[in-house]
Amino acid sequence: MTRRHQPYSLLQATQESPVLARLSELSRDSVARLRAVEPMIPAVLRSAVTAGPIDGPNWCLIVNSNAAAAKLRQLLPALEAHLRSKGWEVSAIRLKVQIPTASR
Repeated sequence: MTRRHQPYSLLQATQESPVLARLSELSRDSVARLRAVEPMIPAVLRSAVTAGPIDGPNWCLIVNSNAAAAKLRQLLPALEAHLRSKGWEVSAIRLKVQIPTASR
């Protein structure tokens, strides 16, 4: 039995796999949520925040420092309310601190 390896683009792979299609959809949704709340995040903190995973009604924001997480924690109720007003079913936003590692 011989196998033929054909290159696939990422778009082709996601279209042909239900699991990858769902992950791609969740990723786009997460980025859309971040764009919706970005104006509510202080400008100096925006670069410290990236969209994270969605787990049902819970959404995660990834921040690059404990200080940024502390400030964002104060904004979470307003961010959650804003997302709900825009039609997203969000019951909680989690924050995950992911400190960038220095390259060696």
